[in-house]
Amino acid sequence: MRIALYQPDIPQNTGNIFRLGACLGVSVDIIEPTGFIFDDKRFKRSAMDYLDHIDYKRHIDWQHFYDWKKENNFRLILMTTKSQESLYKFKFNPSDILLFGRESAGVPKNIHNIVDHRLKIPMKGGVRSINLSSSVALVLGEGLRQTNQL
Repeated sequence: MRIALYQPDIPQNTGNIFRLGACLGVSVDIIEPTGFIFDDKRFKRSAMDYLDHIDYKRHIDWQHFYDWKKENNFRLILMTTKSQESLYKFKFNPSDILLFGRESAGVPKNIHNIVDHRLKIPMKGGVRSINLSSSVALVLGEGLRQTNQL
């Protein structure tokens, strides 16, 4: 299982997600451009020394990432508030890539249209969304639990 971040905006979230990936042995894909310089001190502060323990790949844009995903036969699972399907009713596979959009804008409609599945984290009404790094932790935990990868 892998985590993919589409053009992340906030370096601290990305750093936290790198730390999570390092601790759980999950690779992270960054789909550029990012909203920050990759060696930003806020990113490095939140990732701490975990950068030495994580497998990550930077993709120069969506098309390069998508071509790489197809070549490697990964299933692409988009997490979005615009889905009706709960992540808790979904059957994850060990080779899934969990795709998360930009904190400020999610992913464009064309990406919504080509992913393999779109899932949501069920939330109570009247709230907008959960912080990106918290969302990744929730979804990844469920995916790893289901696939016995913990």
